[in-house]
Amino acid sequence: MSETTDRPITAILADDERLMREQLKLRLAEVWPELQLLGEAKNGTEALALVQEHSPDLAFLDIRMPGMTGIEVARTVAGMCHVVFITAYDQYAIEAFEQGAIDYVLKPAERERLALTVARLKERLGGGTPDQDAQAEDLPRLLARLAARLESGPNGAAGGAAARDYLQWIQASMGQSLRLIPVQEILFFQSDEKYTRVQTLQFEALIKKPIKELIEELDPGQFWQIHRSTLVNTTAIAGVTRDFRGRQIVALKGHPEKLEVSRSFTHLFKQM
Repeated sequence: MSETTDRPITAILADDERLMREQLKLRLAEVWPELQLLGEAKNGTEALALVQEHSPDLAFLDIRMPGMTGIEVARTVAGMCHVVFITAYDQYAIEAFEQGAIDYVLKPAERERLALTVARLKERLGGGTPDQDAQAEDLPRLLARLAARLESGPNGAAGGAAARDYLQWIQASMGQSLRLIPVQEILFFQSDEKYTRVQTLQFEALIKKPIKELIEELDPGQFWQIHRSTLVNTTAIAGVTRDFRGRQIVALKGHPEKLEVSRSFTHLFKQM
């Protein structure tokens, strides 16, 4: 199939997070304005129904969705359309990408990265329909491998029941708009009575999610609670000193603000 034909390339989009769908739609409109979006789904069951109803050329599928996962949907629609996985987990996507059988979008979708994916999709769609494409021969095997990896959790560890999916980005208010912030870029979270402050090297934003919820949703190996109102990214810690009162003070890489460690959490820096 080629974009030079009269019929435009069509697609459906499935992600259980509305903001993610909106962000990807915006980016796709920027880098591929000719693409015709036929419908959106918030779970795998709805995604399957959209593919069966509209017969799109492409299905953008979030790997992790309620009802049916993106992988389960992909298995069902194999040969009906070309699958593009939406994922926050590099290890799933990169393996598939290196095998050359599946295209993917890492979320939150960045314009430059998405443009590369779109260029590859255009090349593939220009070569024939999905069931005629040579890559379809490897699809069942590769989907089985991805499903096994999905069951083992985002870190590839055995035992899917014990595996945790930690937050990969934060939706924060900046003025009148919402911004998606990858958690690895966040230096610390600090709460007051109404909001929680999100601080990066470049800017700060506000969220309504309290610290106690963030503690449950963030990777404890990456974010440490050092005060009842403060979570710090361990990779952002430049060092820890003591002030004249003997309190532990955390210094941050590239940021002038200092964070106090309360007594309840001094054990985190017991070497000092």
